[in-house]
Amino acid sequence: MSRHHSLSRARGSDPATTRKRLSQNFLTDARAARLIVHASGVTADDLVLEVGPGDGILTRQLLTVSGRVRAYEKDRRYAALLGRRYADDPRIQLYHRDFRTVRPPREPFAVVANVPFAITTDIVRWCLAAGGLTSATLLTQLEFARKHSGDYGRWTKLTVAHWPTTAIELGARVGRHSFHPVPRVDAAVLRLRNRPEPLLPHEQLGAFRALVELGFSGVGGSVAASLRREFPARAVRSACGAAGVPLEQPVGLVSPDRWLTLYRALRA
Repeated sequence: MSRHHSLSRARGSDPATTRKRLSQNFLTDARAARLIVHASGVTADDLVLEVGPGDGILTRQLLTVSGRVRAYEKDRRYAALLGRRYADDPRIQLYHRDFRTVRPPREPFAVVANVPFAITTDIVRWCLAAGGLTSATLLTQLEFARKHSGDYGRWTKLTVAHWPTTAIELGARVGRHSFHPVPRVDAAVLRLRNRPEPLLPHEQLGAFRALVELGFSGVGGSVAASLRREFPARAVRSACGAAGVPLEQPVGLVSPDRWLTLYRALRA
């Protein structure tokens, strides 16, 4: 595919209106951009996909460490700008396209992005579903990053369900004044790291995720009450004891590692 496939010429679009529509808060702090790229750990050998490069502050930093970048920009104006800037640079391929419609590469790849806040969950889900992903380093709203990394002492269903294959970790905080326009909240790096060796065999992942879905169903006010819908009370009590989970424990307070113990105990 051509480096400039689907790049369109800007046609008088209003930047402020477009930013609002696409939920764009552009990173303007070069130091923060370097921090994000450093946290990603990408090297010259890695294929890197960038989501929503905007005016290219992360792109410039990525090109100092990676020789293969594919950048996907939905905003026609910035897609055209980057297309002109990198017209003769063989290290980067630019696409005017919504990243959520992109098919993952067949070879291993990393994702690095200042994610538009309104589509953060979509991008995280895309990354978690992509078989060839090695890591994703995503700049998100601080609350989102804390929530999905367990930093509040609570865990989301999305994080728990994918824990056997993907470690999800909180990275550095980035203040809101590192963006333009300045958002109402700070941001943080959320790091997804594919495990070289999954914590469960591949053939058991579906059963584990079904158990997590059952546990998060919200029936009875506790994880044990939800699990008793499909498992004998005695088995649930024994599994909770093995995992160190009180019978009255709300589901969000059960850590991913305890979920693995619950699964193994109930499966046995």
